[in-house]
Amino acid sequence: MQPVALIVGGRGFVGPHLARQLSDRYCVLPTGRAEDVRDRNKMLEAVAGANPEVVVNLASITTVRESVERPRETYEIGVFGLLNVLEALQAHGFRGRFLHVSSSEVCGFPAGDELPIAETAPLRPMSPYAVAKAAGEMLCHQWAHSGAFGIVVARPFTHIGPGQSDRFAVARFARQIVEIILGKRAPILKVGALNATRDLTDVRDVALAYDQILHNGEVGNVYNVCSGREVRMRDVLDQLIRAAGVDVKISEDASLTRKAEQQRLWGTYAKLEALTGWAPQIPLAQTLSDIMQSLLAGEQRVEA
Repeated sequence: MQPVALIVGGRGFVGPHLARQLSDRYCVLPTGRAEDVRDRNKMLEAVAGANPEVVVNLASITTVRESVERPRETYEIGVFGLLNVLEALQAHGFRGRFLHVSSSEVCGFPAGDELPIAETAPLRPMSPYAVAKAAGEMLCHQWAHSGAFGIVVARPFTHIGPGQSDRFAVARFARQIVEIILGKRAPILKVGALNATRDLTDVRDVALAYDQILHNGEVGNVYNVCSGREVRMRDVLDQLIRAAGVDVKISEDASLTRKAEQQRLWGTYAKLEALTGWAPQIPLAQTLSDIMQSLLAGEQRVEA
């Protein structure tokens, strides 16, 4: 019988990709909204039922915008929900490995001379989402040095790929272009800020990185997961438009732009590469092509 990998919050965007990554060695059990991390009893039941060897926590409010609208829920899930998971594992006598997924948002708005962002960057969270992620990192740090099982933290930058909700910029660009191709909308793209830069990694590379960190990361450590490249969002949009071969008008929509927006952001994955040899393998052009093809093929979007 295969050992069990429990993915808390594993029915969103990343969870299925991570499940495929782990499926050759584990029986993967993902939890969803029915197993609310805010409910301590449900977490106790989920852990006892799974009896896992490894656990990954993906549970989170997923966008900065949602966190601003629902800050209390963001903290309840990101901090007290995480605590419920940790306490459930402790109560079960768990002795395996635990990976908590944080976010580069914890680093706030870095100055130009602070780029690329390393794991040693100061934490300057600028939204409820980022505050919850930063608090989660601190909680894991404390538990890693006082608990009975191995805890490591991944700090991913922006990741994209097939199956992502169009609440996120690149998926929203692609969805609109596909609808234009299919004649379902006028050739007008509604976009937010395009001058900002981001560090974009394919979700399948991210799943591989999580696997490496889960099994090989040093307990108590945080590892960046990123491409190490700065890409302007306007250039990403232009790539999608050129690949689709459509003539479109671009219309800025203020509702799609944050009031406080990071203008430049990218990181270094040198720490993870030095430990495991991991480096992103899927080029951005391939990721964008796969996103478009999945939408054109009618792939059902999942909750992210």
